[in-house]
Amino acid sequence: MGILQWFVMAALALVVFVVQVVALVDAARRPDRGYRAEGRVPKAGWLAILGVAAALGFLGLPQGWLQGGFMFGSFLNIIAVAPAIIYWVSLRPRLQSYGTGRKPRGPQGGW
Repeated sequence: MGILQWFVMAALALVVFVVQVVALVDAARRPDRGYRAEGRVPKAGWLAILGVAAALGFLGLPQGWLQGGFMFGSFLNIIAVAPAIIYWVSLRPRLQSYGTGRKPRGPQGGW
C-alpha cells in the first residue's frame, strides 16, 4: 500500500472516529425524557450502543494498520459508523426539540 493511500485511509478513519465521539457526547447531553418519548431504545441503550461504536472506531484507527491489520481496522470502522449515522440522521433531529436538558428553552426575560 502506498503512503498516499495509507494517509487517505487514516484520515477517513479519524473522521469516522470523531463523528462517533461527537454523536456519543451529543447523545449524553440530551434529556432522558426525549428518548422515552421518541423511541423504543432508552437513553442508556443509545449511550451503550454509541459507546461500543466509538470503542470499535478507536480500535480501527491506524495504529494497528502498521502491523498488517489494515483490513481488520477498516472492517471495524465500517461496522462502527452505522450506529452513529443512524443517531445523526434518525434520532437526533427528533431529540433537538427537547433541548439539552441543562437550560430552559425559550425567551429569557431580564428586564
